[in-house]
Amino acid sequence: MSEKASAPVPVHWKLVIDSRDPHAQADFWAAAIGYDVEDNSELIEHLLNTGALPEAATVDFHGRPAFRDLIAVRHPEDPVEAHSGTGLGRRLLFQRVAESKPGKNRLHLDLHPAAGSRAEEVERLRGLGASVLREVKEQGGEWVVMADPEGNEFCVH
Repeated sequence: MSEKASAPVPVHWKLVIDSRDPHAQADFWAAAIGYDVEDNSELIEHLLNTGALPEAATVDFHGRPAFRDLIAVRHPEDPVEAHSGTGLGRRLLFQRVAESKPGKNRLHLDLHPAAGSRAEEVERLRGLGASVLREVKEQGGEWVVMADPEGNEFCVH
């Protein structure tokens, strides 16, 4: 064993969010946080042409083929795998599930708009389909708890 412990190698990850309508959620979150919806159409067309993917596993999404049950959004500055359209950095992946959200989130996103612009950001997000659940004012700070169109909570600081 070496005298100097080696640092762990960072692990590539994505946040996966269960959803009744993954494509609507992808549109909402892409607009909410300025991410790009991934374009997997080249991979999907290849899989369809080789018979590896049935047509029923796809949908038309903004004029291009997409997977029926999952879609991701990615940071626009992060690299993308050319042949699949999959982001190689910061991503949110929405996967279709049959059930509705059962209760409070155990994990949520905190959004941090520019200083002094919380109220405007909350209104912009409401215009995208989010709702305000409550405003919080505590000794440690102030924020607004909101819900996306499927009821997943997030905070705007």
